[in-house]
Amino acid sequence: MQARIPIFAIYAISVLVLFLLFIESPKSVVPDNNSPFKRGLPLSRTADPVTMSSSSTTVVDSNHNEEEELDPLVPPRKAGKKERIEWFRRKLPELEILKSTSKSKRFHSRVLDLYKNNCSAQFFMVWLSPAKTFGPREMLAVDTLFTTNPGACLAILSNSLDSPRGYTILKPLFDRGFNLIAVTIDIPFLVKNTPAEAWLKRLKSGRMDPGSIPLFMNLSDLTRLAVLYKYGGVYLDTDIIFLDDITRLRNAIGAQSMDPKTKTWSRLNNAVMVFDIYHPLMREFLHEYSTTFDGNIWGHNSPYLVSRVITRLGNKPGYNFTIFPPDAFYPVNWINMPKLFKKPATRKEVQWVEKTVQDMSKGSYMIHLWNKVTRKTKIEEGSVMYNLISTHCTVCKNIKNSHILSKQTQGF
Repeated sequence: MQARIPIFAIYAISVLVLFLLFIESPKSVVPDNNSPFKRGLPLSRTADPVTMSSSSTTVVDSNHNEEEELDPLVPPRKAGKKERIEWFRRKLPELEILKSTSKSKRFHSRVLDLYKNNCSAQFFMVWLSPAKTFGPREMLAVDTLFTTNPGACLAILSNSLDSPRGYTILKPLFDRGFNLIAVTIDIPFLVKNTPAEAWLKRLKSGRMDPGSIPLFMNLSDLTRLAVLYKYGGVYLDTDIIFLDDITRLRNAIGAQSMDPKTKTWSRLNNAVMVFDIYHPLMREFLHEYSTTFDGNIWGHNSPYLVSRVITRLGNKPGYNFTIFPPDAFYPVNWINMPKLFKKPATRKEVQWVEKTVQDMSKGSYMIHLWNKVTRKTKIEEGSVMYNLISTHCTVCKNIKNSHILSKQTQGF
């Protein structure tokens, strides 16, 4: 008996150590470059999370009980250029998003079928993350879109949501009769006969550096440009709350910031774009993407891209588009967003909330939530955000908990 006690003790300690290691292990592996703030980036005036494509951001929350699988579109941490190229070459065979499949080949016909429904305007969103991360915030975006834009049609370009699970998530919206579909993307079809076709060919050769930034973000930037060029309409990120009908707008892009001295825009944003089919500016964007692609600089292929192109074009005739001031699409800078989520505590704060809600309801088409920064921020009852959302949505029953990522959005 005495000889067996130490063995049992060692066994018990081993089990305890393994258990502690297990419960302390992260539920998912997220590369450091998923942080909203980066070091050593080329910044224009101020560090800004606009350089992140919120429509395709994989968000991992500590409340998730499920283990996230490693995303095949996320490169290994701290890998060098040569290592990334080798990694991507190995991954290529399994990346269906870069192929035309039997399912994705229905993309064109399904989009056309949707837009036969007497749409007041055709909208697009892109969601390249897992279906289960399409949560209350994203549902709010879709809900307010349809509430403020009656007769709109929406295609959510998403392989993960075009599934039984995706149908369950979107069911509260389907049940309201909203004209929307989740449709599997056919990227080869979208870029065919565009300047970006050459870029996709280089990428699929396996000899190109995909970059350190998760590829799904850069593919989202490409997809939004290609789908607007091929179909025309409105592209929107999924962290936008609609305040007014935008179906009357044509050929428009929004400034995110203005130079206080010159009163001219200092940065544009590609989170909202409205363009006619085959618009020459969209083709310029696609050409810029193809020829200057850099997968290692945040925003290089998205907000910085549209800013570069429009700066270069200047007042060149033949492009016919409007740049809206920040109040139209981006009325609140990401730095000031947290204040809009807080419940007023004094009479003065109540008055400020009332005035802010009134001003934004009159002067803005939408408000960008900057999800990378505010996703985990609770929308408190009585706050500016609470008042804006509650008066511009139909299905929203979970506004205050929209910062919580749920496994399912049933009951939303």
